[in-house]
Amino acid sequence: MKDINSSTRPSTPRGTNARAKRFFTALIVFLLILCALPNVYPNKNLIQIQASSNEVLSLSLPELKSQLEGEGFKIKQIESHQEGYLVELKNRTLTAEARAYMADSYSKLNVKVVSASTMPQWLEATGLKPIKLGLDLDGGVLFVLRVDTEQAEQNKLQSLADEANSLRIKNRYRNLSIPQVINGEQVEIIAKAQGQNELVAITATLRDLYPQFASTTHKQGSLTKVNFRFAEEKKAEFDKQLMTQALSTLRSRIEELGITEAVTQRQGTNYIRIELPGVQDPEQAKRIIGATAKLSFHALQEVGGQKLKDKSGALVSIDPVAIFGGDEIESATGGRDEYGKPLVQLFLSSQGGEKINRFSRNNVGKPMATVFSEYYADTKGEIKRNTEVISVATIQQVLNTQFSITNMQSMEHAQELALLLRAGSLDAPITIVKEQTIGPSLGEKNIESGFKALALGLSLTLLFMAVWYRKLGAVAITSLLVNLVCLIGLMSLLPGVVLTLPGIAGLVLTIGMAVDTNVIIFERVRELRRKGIGMATALKQGYQQAMSSIIDANLTTMITALILLGIGYGPVKGFAITLALGIVTSIFAGVVVSGMLSESLYSKSRKGVK
Repeated sequence: MKDINSSTRPSTPRGTNARAKRFFTALIVFLLILCALPNVYPNKNLIQIQASSNEVLSLSLPELKSQLEGEGFKIKQIESHQEGYLVELKNRTLTAEARAYMADSYSKLNVKVVSASTMPQWLEATGLKPIKLGLDLDGGVLFVLRVDTEQAEQNKLQSLADEANSLRIKNRYRNLSIPQVINGEQVEIIAKAQGQNELVAITATLRDLYPQFASTTHKQGSLTKVNFRFAEEKKAEFDKQLMTQALSTLRSRIEELGITEAVTQRQGTNYIRIELPGVQDPEQAKRIIGATAKLSFHALQEVGGQKLKDKSGALVSIDPVAIFGGDEIESATGGRDEYGKPLVQLFLSSQGGEKINRFSRNNVGKPMATVFSEYYADTKGEIKRNTEVISVATIQQVLNTQFSITNMQSMEHAQELALLLRAGSLDAPITIVKEQTIGPSLGEKNIESGFKALALGLSLTLLFMAVWYRKLGAVAITSLLVNLVCLIGLMSLLPGVVLTLPGIAGLVLTIGMAVDTNVIIFERVRELRRKGIGMATALKQGYQQAMSSIIDANLTTMITALILLGIGYGPVKGFAITLALGIVTSIFAGVVVSGMLSESLYSKSRKGVK
């Protein structure tokens, strides 16, 4: 009977569940430690020096070394790389200054700061990355941009008016007035009594082309008027699309600049916040990010055309409706033609290719104008639009998805225009309303002071737990360290998470909150032990009874963190992210990991809590 009873005891399933729980807990901890490991190997900043496009690098390595060290830049390492050089300085905070010096001294060289990994090859092969650092820790540039949705709405109205006028001329609607934008709110088309059929036809076409506009028709004597204005629900949708398109385009421009650690997010209704950590030369970034350049291609139209000036100041009359615009450009590269003159090579989408193919097939031997437009702020801060014809070329043959724009001002201008075309144009003008540069030395001081605070807080906490709870204090210390490493691993793993100085404050706060979890549990265990309950039972009941208090306390804090995350920007958002993730890891480490360690400790030693 004893053999039968021992073989049928129900402890086996519990033992299996416990082993599975320990295995999965250990696996999670291991994976998060692995994710945190890249932070031991921070990226290093290098100065990359290469010849500009179609140029030859004439600077030798000894000359480069002598030039930099002569200006007080002590070199740690220098090596040849892809027909150029990579230079690492002993003082990384001088990297941006050295880059600026080389760029000024050698204007024909392409000099920029790049980031390089210092991780071992096996760790780099995993694809894991260290935590992204915010501006206050890594230095860099902050831009806040305003997206002018009102101007974009005006442009859309004008586009409708231009399209209506183009239809009127092409279809020879003689009984319709020239469409006009009235008070910046609506487009009005007036038909004579004998022009009703023309009005119906043009209205139907415009409704198909511009579904975001609502039309109303009313009589005034023998005249019939049709007014197009934004439908309210469509206007909100249009503004939302503008912001989405602006965010996407700006992110593409930043990627084209080679900046991989940037943070681009919407701020409020019409603002976009861009953080460029590690960037110490904001001029190029400012010029590219704030650019509003657009290209469009037009047929010439002598009668009823739009008058624009070319580079010489002469007037060119073009069809206001473009053959195609920047939306159909998939890629662009800067280069030179057979005579060495700069040009931009365009690669169109299939839709754009069809448009230019259809137009050029019917217009071989006729001219086509390339129109460049951009927005700028005048002395009063008002947004103005500058539009000019940059070239008028005769169509020599049927064009397809690939052709060139010639007569560019310079190679630099051609490459910059190609970059903007690759990244996409902006439908709404943007203006930079705030610009702030934070030096790398300040960032290093912030990191040093922040982690000193973290180390001090952690040390005092660990000392208190060790003195007050003795052996269970060792459990608390271990779970706190696991909590910290898991939090760093989780922040490294999740995309879009950026560590800021307030984020370090969130780390310190997380340590304090994790201690609260252990204190609540261990005090319950002490109470049960004073009642004469055995250690194993006291541990089990202590964790179970403390769970509701722990969940309630962390739930209210999580709600606060989520609210801050939803409405906060920059440093506030950085703090909220760290706090929210810290709550998750605190519960995991303080309850699950701590419980297993306590059980393991008691199984090896039957001594009670002192």
